[in-house]
Amino acid sequence: MVAQNSSRILVSGVSGPIGTALLPSLNARGFQVTRLVRGPASGERQISWDPGKPLPPERVSGFDAVVHLAGESIVGRWSEAKKGRIRNSRISPTQHLVESLTKAKDRPRVLITASAIGYYGDRGDEILRENRPPGEGFLAEVCREWEAASQPAAQAGIRTVQMRTGLVLSPVGGALQKMLLPFRMGLGGNMGSGRQWWSWINVQDWVEALHHILKSDLLQGAVNLVAPRPVTNAEFTKTLAAVLSRPAIFPMPAFAARLAFGQMADELLLASQRVEPAKLISSGYTFRHSDLKTALQAILKR
Repeated sequence: MVAQNSSRILVSGVSGPIGTALLPSLNARGFQVTRLVRGPASGERQISWDPGKPLPPERVSGFDAVVHLAGESIVGRWSEAKKGRIRNSRISPTQHLVESLTKAKDRPRVLITASAIGYYGDRGDEILRENRPPGEGFLAEVCREWEAASQPAAQAGIRTVQMRTGLVLSPVGGALQKMLLPFRMGLGGNMGSGRQWWSWINVQDWVEALHHILKSDLLQGAVNLVAPRPVTNAEFTKTLAAVLSRPAIFPMPAFAARLAFGQMADELLLASQRVEPAKLISSGYTFRHSDLKTALQAILKR
């Protein structure tokens, strides 16, 4: 267990919507937070790093926990250059960080790294718990390699967790913010058939689940970070429109989604991933937001 009073924690990749929620919660619970930052460090609690190179082991020695979230956003049209940035920003930096941690004199007790439910690929109505095998596709391949990059830490005796995160609902940035404008204008609707499963999590639950993982010594390996009630895309769009008091009558056909987003449409928007948080539930985590409507109302203050 990582104690929450004056524990030292090293974090990377916390400038996005998740980091906006995570950092204040770590500070509020008494963690001494040090950030890995690209470019020159501008404060005492920052360590400059080049993700393309291993850090000197002494720079990462003495931390109780490490949370590694850095990576290029997967949102956007997947050109070959974009796909290269997605892959290169995850696998090599994770390998380099893990190499430094395993060589450190005083290793962390726990390493928590990011992953995604993209690991499972497009699986229709199949219920996906952490023991299910990986799927096919670009993102599934990246996730497999990403998770494998952290395995040397586990082999060195560091408790290692890979967080397979679903669609994070946050009021700041992320996919939900991109959906809000068309839905508020009454232009929202299903993606493709609408039958594909979307597995989501409220950002508050994501943060609380991370704290739960920090404290739970028995949690290791892959952990699904999704709410216990996934919904179809049709239900998601209907619920979002209802919370905003708008209609949802303008579907985006699959061909239009592919035209707009390329391969990302097939692997993110149109793919079906019915994921359950089996390990979180069995380890005693209680979700604050397990119902989509109440989760959206909390975020949008409705």
